[in-house]
Amino acid sequence: MENACLDFPPSDPPALDDTEQRSWQHFLDAAMRLYILLNRKLMDAHKLTLFDVLLLEMLAESDSGSARMGDLAHALMLTPSRVSQQIRRLESQGLVQRSTSNRDRRGVVATITHDGLARIRPALVTYAQAVRRHYLNQLSRPQMAALGDSSRRINTGMNPLDPLANSAKKRLARRSPNRTSKDGPS
Repeated sequence: MENACLDFPPSDPPALDDTEQRSWQHFLDAAMRLYILLNRKLMDAHKLTLFDVLLLEMLAESDSGSARMGDLAHALMLTPSRVSQQIRRLESQGLVQRSTSNRDRRGVVATITHDGLARIRPALVTYAQAVRRHYLNQLSRPQMAALGDSSRRINTGMNPLDPLANSAKKRLARRSPNRTSKDGPS
């Protein structure tokens, strides 16, 4: 087995052809560069990471300003322990509070504070400006629509109908942080 080579037999196609490889590499490079750039801009201007901003935005836009930790983890595609660490860090800055769920005493709920709301508003402006400048302004409207549709199809293919994910996203998708839910915080 010395100098063994893992050649594909002539009948097997290569892993990715040149066009596929270029397409994938361009997507991956752009996604990683955008993540790094957004994270850096938010940290420099607001001392918040991109995931801090996304989490605080979800809380701010929920009906009660609150969400269950598990729902946040699912919506952000993070592990529960990563969300717990993030919430703990944001709580130490006075931006969120943790409490026991009114509906299920075993569940933990994160709630955005007044300081959290005050801090997220300017961070969302920085976020929107960076997304517009470095992503949206690089595309025509038809390209935006095509890329958005392609991304939706890719996501749908990777995330088959998952009732937990869908219910978490629906709960977090509400847009009025000042309304209170009739059942209280979730």
